[in-house]
Amino acid sequence: MKQKMSVRYLACMAMFTALSFVAVLITKWIPPVSGFLSYEPKDALIVIAGFIFGPLSSLILSLLVSFLELVTISSTGPWGFLMNALASCAFSVPAAWIYSRHKTMKGAVAGLAAGVLTMAVCMVVWNYIVTPYYMSMGDVTDVAAKRQIVGGMLASVFLPFNLIKGGINAGLAMLLYKPLVGALRGAGLVAPSQSKKGRFSPGFTAFALLVLLSFVLLLLVMQGLL
Repeated sequence: MKQKMSVRYLACMAMFTALSFVAVLITKWIPPVSGFLSYEPKDALIVIAGFIFGPLSSLILSLLVSFLELVTISSTGPWGFLMNALASCAFSVPAAWIYSRHKTMKGAVAGLAAGVLTMAVCMVVWNYIVTPYYMSMGDVTDVAAKRQIVGGMLASVFLPFNLIKGGINAGLAMLLYKPLVGALRGAGLVAPSQSKKGRFSPGFTAFALLVLLSFVLLLLVMQGLL
């Protein structure tokens, strides 16, 4: 039984890794914010895996998908890997940890809200520390001068962008969780639910759509498209 469950788990992790990487690829056409901040929906899939299998799975997927980006499409090298992995972990691991202790709709929403806030705060700190080392800023090459520029962008660019990015991925996660879990249960890869408590309802779907639409509109405003 343990061997069967291990094979099922590995199959699911491979599937979530592939889906997350494909999600990165298909959103490369979205214009970056301020010329360098790109939205990627992979964290929505990574946090869903965490909801199903626990926060450790979110941590593993965050590292795996970021590594795939590093060795395939990344133009920022190890620094980009570090920032991608930190952002995904900061969003998905707290959300999955909270949901693992409160497996209800309220637990899911609370976890996702905590993930959005954790990621936004975490990335403000890490962007200030790391971004000056790899971001091109025209004729400015001195790290201290770059850090001063980045510092001026923390509240106006980095913080709102990460809040919006997290909000979009939270909305996507709420919308995609039920169909993805249903498909996995139908394929025999995930055990059937033992409880009816906290099932996702039409009202919850409407709430998720509202969250998603609101943050998408904010992203378009930040890109100057609205």
